Amino acid sequence: MTAPAPTRLLPAVPESEPVPTLASLGPPRLLAGLDEMPRLDRVAHLARHGTPPRMSAQELVALAEDTDLRGRGGAGFPFARKLTAVLDGTRRADGKCAVVVNGSEGEPSCLKDTALLLHVPHLVLDGALLAAEALGAQEVAIGVTRQDVEDSVRRAIAERGPVRPALRVTKLTERFVTGEGTALTNGLNGGPGLPSGRKVRSSERGLNGIPTLLSNTETYAQLALAARLGALGYRTTGLPAEPGTLLLTVSGNRVVEVPYGIPLARVLALCGTDPGQGVMLGGYHGTWLSPEDAATATLSRQALAEHGAVLGAGAVLPMPHDTCVAGETVRVARWMAGESAGQCGPCVLGLPALADALAHAVRGGGSAALDVVRTRMRAVRGRGACSHPDGTARFVDSALTAFPEEFERHAHGFGCGRPVTGALPVTGHLPPTPTATPPPPPQERLLVDWTLCRGHGLCADLVPGMVRLGPDGYPESANMPMPARMRRRAQLAVRRCPALALRIQGGN
Repeated sequence: MTAPAPTRLLPAVPESEPVPTLASLGPPRLLAGLDEMPRLDRVAHLARHGTPPRMSAQELVALAEDTDLRGRGGAGFPFARKLTAVLDGTRRADGKCAVVVNGSEGEPSCLKDTALLLHVPHLVLDGALLAAEALGAQEVAIGVTRQDVEDSVRRAIAERGPVRPALRVTKLTERFVTGEGTALTNGLNGGPGLPSGRKVRSSERGLNGIPTLLSNTETYAQLALAARLGALGYRTTGLPAEPGTLLLTVSGNRVVEVPYGIPLARVLALCGTDPGQGVMLGGYHGTWLSPEDAATATLSRQALAEHGAVLGAGAVLPMPHDTCVAGETVRVARWMAGESAGQCGPCVLGLPALADALAHAVRGGGSAALDVVRTRMRAVRGRGACSHPDGTARFVDSALTAFPEEFERHAHGFGCGRPVTGALPVTGHLPPTPTATPPPPPQERLLVDWTLCRGHGLCADLVPGMVRLGPDGYPESANMPMPARMRRRAQLAVRRCPALALRIQGGN
């Protein structure tokens, strides 16, 4: 493993706060130049990075293969294979194709693509235009959901002047599922921005119905960087098998650029935190790491696979010691339920039911309530037009697996005594938590202890209709529901049973 290069930290990027500048660290990488100004305009960008080279489609595919460039939006799909698939689709579509930049980033635990488009938008546009020129694309479309991001990209497009192919940016509905491939292209085409539910690859039919290269913001920025550095220069940072750097969003409010192979503990320390009660990697469709695993894990695909985890969209969410794990999980589950696209019944109805079941269990619903949660998870898996139901179920399942004692304590009414601090970020207003309706008291029952019963039959006389005697003179049942109107008679039967074989169970 090569020695990790210095890390580079980018502060939070809320719309209302300025971004401090950075100290210059290491060779030119994604965030290079932000030591001089918080946003690189076209002139500053060219002064720092220079003019990108022009490459043929074959050269671009070779570069992506030599750098093992992967998509940074979550799935980690090899970029060279995407390029090859679009080239094949373009040949079948009379040379027509398009390029789409996914800058929607609908998950509140992720800010890395937002950071790039706010502070170094020209690096992203360089990568998108590099791919578009190599493929012969007719258009480059950028999809975003934040107003400040749209403004930044429009400024960057204006700073470039007329270019071919044409660049356009579109502000889409801010929703968790907006970044799903078919939802993104539908929105860019002027449609409702909903997942189609059909297994159609964008490389075959995407923007305007033509083959489309669709990838996220960081992927195009990495491509622009690799084109300038070359494969050998790009490989000077990171691991031999996983070269380069990656962007992470830590605690939902800090963006940091680090080399592959860096210890997770070092990243957390850089951001002034620690693993706490555990660390979620990959965002709300990701996986929890225990504090012990987080202390030893390194950030590479191979190393994390040993823990059953992936980097996903680059979110790193440590759970602080001062917050309630169970309450945080309920809060996010409710938010995820509210982020449904509203077009699939199992998602529209199933995810709120899952969130409600989880809330009931955490409020002291008992082991049976936790069983209902697991039933609800099974009911939504694999039943939507996109992966949102599966990801939400996986989020809840991962929390139950990682913190079993926490959920058991809450389910049995003991709790943890900690408040919910919002350590797992959500956006907007959460759906109101339904007022808990106290469950009706369990119905009282009249029980017979067979070890004591001697078949006197007095009970059948005292509570006729409740107790029926069999041919042998003994009660036919040992467990009988007791209507409220029969309570006084049943109490009398209990007191008068010669063998003391009767008792009443249940009720308040």
